[in-house]
Amino acid sequence: MTRYASMFDRCPNGVFGAFLMLGDPGIAECEAYLDALVEGGADMVELGIPFSDPVADGPVIQAATVRALKAGVRTGDCLGMIARFRSRHQDIPVGILTYANIVNARGIEQFASDCADAGVDSLLVADVPSLEAEPYANAAKAAGIDLVMIAAPNTPAETIARIAQLSSGYTYCVARAGVTGADRRLQLDHSGLFAALKKDGAAPPILGFGISNPDQVAEAIAHGAAGVISGSAIVQRIANGASPAEVAAFVRELKGATEVQRLDFASVAL
Repeated sequence: MTRYASMFDRCPNGVFGAFLMLGDPGIAECEAYLDALVEGGADMVELGIPFSDPVADGPVIQAATVRALKAGVRTGDCLGMIARFRSRHQDIPVGILTYANIVNARGIEQFASDCADAGVDSLLVADVPSLEAEPYANAAKAAGIDLVMIAAPNTPAETIARIAQLSSGYTYCVARAGVTGADRRLQLDHSGLFAALKKDGAAPPILGFGISNPDQVAEAIAHGAAGVISGSAIVQRIANGASPAEVAAFVRELKGATEVQRLDFASVAL
């Protein structure tokens, strides 16, 4: 059983995932924040690799990328941080969210292999559309990791079918249009998307983009998501100088909000 499958089994009420930009604000500091995510109860972590043109990311994550790059952090450093995290935390699923240039710089197969060696569970390449994803899916499968893909309420049915065929682990469902960022209010209309994913046998849906407070976590879970990922709200606290203990306390708040009545992914009406 994969770490993701085990995670969903032990979190029937809903999964909470936390995002950090690797190397922000420096390697040692970032490692302390990574441990704080686990201390706060994060069920999974999603980690960014600093890249100069992060087109899917809003200003908060972009600023974190700039801080990490200015600190001299490179892809090899990121894989090293993940390997050390894995040695400390054996059971927490680790996903990478990155861009095609980062992957292709090493070669798709080599990058996937290096990820697996570091203890990564999944790879999400944000700027690769489903029509171009097959080589990434093949490389991930050969390395023994999941390729995660993005879906939205307006994703066409034929694209949903490709996502279900090529991806695994979980399905990253965007909570709103646009780029990453912390919103005050969600606009959830995902029941059709969740039904389509279930119909095609896709991996469980986890909502990201705009999840920034406990009420939004609870709303997303109640709406039928198998879990949520919060990034900008956590990264902004790091930018503001929050201590690892303060970040852990915030994560604990967000994780606590997953304990709500929810519509199980497996029972979404078709």
